Amino acid sequence: MPRLIDPPAGPEYDLEEVAALLDEHGVDLTDEDNLARCAGLLAGLARNRSFLANRVIAELKASFAGQLELSRYSAQVFLLHRGRRGWFLRANLWPAATDAVHAASGAAAFAYGLPHDHNFHFLTAGYWGPGYVSDYYDYDAEAVDGRLGEPLNLCFVERSRLAEGRMMLYRAHRDIHSQLPPERLSVSLNIMDEGEHIPWRDQYIVDLEAGTIARRPTLTQAEMLLRCAVHLTEEGRDVADHFARAHPVPRVRANAIAALAAVEEGRAREAALERGLADPDPRVRDDCERWLAAAT
Repeated sequence: MPRLIDPPAGPEYDLEEVAALLDEHGVDLTDEDNLARCAGLLAGLARNRSFLANRVIAELKASFAGQLELSRYSAQVFLLHRGRRGWFLRANLWPAATDAVHAASGAAAFAYGLPHDHNFHFLTAGYWGPGYVSDYYDYDAEAVDGRLGEPLNLCFVERSRLAEGRMMLYRAHRDIHSQLPPERLSVSLNIMDEGEHIPWRDQYIVDLEAGTIARRPTLTQAEMLLRCAVHLTEEGRDVADHFARAHPVPRVRANAIAALAAVEEGRAREAALERGLADPDPRVRDDCERWLAAAT
């Protein structure tokens, strides 16, 4: 499960102080000294019981313009600061099952009941409310190829709550959790790793009953644009062909092959998919095998 962090004692911080210190020193949640610094700053911010309310009111008065510019996430995410050195600070709102927003949007909008890992490290602290509940599992990413349906050899750890004052480090490709709604509206604070490599790393949605990888939801804008470009110009097909042959990320190679296959029919579509069967990565081979089976 995520690593429990004992929140360090210290002063109360305001948002501007935390943002400035994190920008000055950087964020590396794999380094013990850096993690200790981040934990101290996040704990100090969590002790400040007025900063979030003040920031929310200010954003509402400004018609939420800052959030529209900064946030790449869903409506439950409130961006507090995006750093210059590959990190950001956010607040997450977790509605109860009885809240109107949960009834309107459904549990999936808040990742409730959706077992998943993360392709980045992040440090989180319960800030307000009883906190969401999670069933926590461990798995060994080094033993996994990333193929759909692949067993993860999950190890159940415990069910626990991110209560006020509790702090945890979620480790990329190590910790899986299935979240349940809190008893009433709750808020957590996160320091998030945002390196340029992260969009190219897969995240897994997990089938807990089977103990396998159910989906890989990560998708970059480039992969979406490929699907469009192959239909528009011959040059778009040339770019997709180059990505299919030479892109360093297996998922992108597979999606480039799928894009090329989408503009073909019959035997030509099968031939486009068959090129992926010789790819050195098992994820690409597996994807193309499944797509071929569906096409024939």
